[in-house]
Amino acid sequence: MIRTVTTTPYGDQKPGTSGLRKKVPVFQQKNYAENFIQSIFDALEGFSGQTLVIGGDGRYYNREVIQIAIKMAAANGFGRVLVGRGGILSTPAASNVIRKYQAFGGIVLSASHNPGGPTEDFGIKYNIGNGGPAPEKVTDAIYARSQVIDTYKISDVADVNLDAEGTQEIDGMTVTVIDPVADYAALMESLFDFDAIRKLIAGGFRVVFDAMSAVTGPYAKEIIEKRLGAPKGSVMNFIPLPDFGGHHPDPNLVHARALYETMMAPDAPDFGAASDGDGDRNLVIGRGIFITPSDSLAMLAANAHLAPGYAKGLAGIARSMPTSGAADRVAEKLGIGLYETPTGWKFFGNLLDEGMATICGEESAGTGSNHVREKDGLWAVLLWLNILAVRKESALDIARDHWATYGRNYYSRHDYEEVDSDAANGLVAALRDQLATLPGKSFGALKVATADDFAYNDPVDHSVSKNQGIRILFEGGSRVVFRLSGTGTSGATLRVYIERFEPDPARHDIDTQEALADLILVADEIAGIKTRTGRTEPSVIT
Repeated sequence: MIRTVTTTPYGDQKPGTSGLRKKVPVFQQKNYAENFIQSIFDALEGFSGQTLVIGGDGRYYNREVIQIAIKMAAANGFGRVLVGRGGILSTPAASNVIRKYQAFGGIVLSASHNPGGPTEDFGIKYNIGNGGPAPEKVTDAIYARSQVIDTYKISDVADVNLDAEGTQEIDGMTVTVIDPVADYAALMESLFDFDAIRKLIAGGFRVVFDAMSAVTGPYAKEIIEKRLGAPKGSVMNFIPLPDFGGHHPDPNLVHARALYETMMAPDAPDFGAASDGDGDRNLVIGRGIFITPSDSLAMLAANAHLAPGYAKGLAGIARSMPTSGAADRVAEKLGIGLYETPTGWKFFGNLLDEGMATICGEESAGTGSNHVREKDGLWAVLLWLNILAVRKESALDIARDHWATYGRNYYSRHDYEEVDSDAANGLVAALRDQLATLPGKSFGALKVATADDFAYNDPVDHSVSKNQGIRILFEGGSRVVFRLSGTGTSGATLRVYIERFEPDPARHDIDTQEALADLILVADEIAGIKTRTGRTEPSVIT
């Protein structure tokens, strides 16, 4: 039986760069999740009888909202729902299922790399039929509907058994519980030379992968250990837990410190990697070297032709604006397009759909390609393994060779987390007020060449996205970027991106923070970070 329930709007349901993210108790408010899901359906057209994909990263409150979403999909006229067993679907796997089964779209339940638990973070994101995050015109429509919503529809039926694969019917809609790993693993096997990687591992090459008690665990266990033959135990923390074991599932050098220390030890494995809460980010560490996400994007693009799925070459490379310019020089050498977009994977969708780009990346540890329409942590790890298997060199040797060929972009991101929102917004407003007067000013040996608030003109649909980050570019190629992040759930996160290009190979082994020291001081001088936020140092440095 379908019920129509009277409700009242919540004023805080505006999606960020990747869906709506709030603390669990917020989502547990009466009709809060129902309002947002109904707003998604009300903002869409033409889905009657169509297929909807539903899944999430297994975090706390995942199962409850999946049951709500299934019952509401039935009440609103979808013909079929595909849901991952146990409610599990990594974000890239969900994108693949949408594409493979030609679904109308999908609801992905995740707060990505943010903590999980009864008082921690939760999120709901809608992905469109190409498998990618909904573009701004759709999320704007969802938000507009959420502000006036007065009813929602839901089927009054028993919960679906999420733990048994199979099919059942709810109010005329078919619900199929699917293996969350099988389709994704088959896709990876079609892209990469698994035989070459198996041979590499069989020869004694040691891999360690930290799934951080998050969603990538079952995928990495199946692919790295079962299909590629890595010894049991190579994949650590592989059981997805609702609270990620009490840890922060962000694959960076703070939250994956144990992996970093393992890879820097004298008896380190040959290759280490990690992924995040929903499986779309990656951390790559070779023996004795951390590969920054910006460098990883450039190195993967320069070597992608070594994998069967990319043997014909790349159509182009796309990167988010804060990501370093390392990939730009690869695109230039390959004679292909380079596209600079705002932060948010949704901005890559049009470029991928039009065949203008093949590989995309963000400095925040997200890398992916046209195989799906999301960033994909395990994909990046497997492409690295494919390259290592073919080149028969270490990650350190590949990095040094890359820098000798293209130059090195020293790069770091300083995050100031949970800053008072008014202070953070005041800092950005003050920066905007300085933009017209900064060019030509000198700060020690650094002279400002240009300064702007980045705006993106989409070359496909010609949409314009303004106020995407403050850029201060110095003569010689160095730059500082300031941006407020849209991925947190409390306060504001101020991200400061610092970059210096170094063409001289003799200067490619300097400590990164040392190489950027003068730019770090200038960034604080221009923005007044300490004065305005009260913070004397970043929460996280990557």
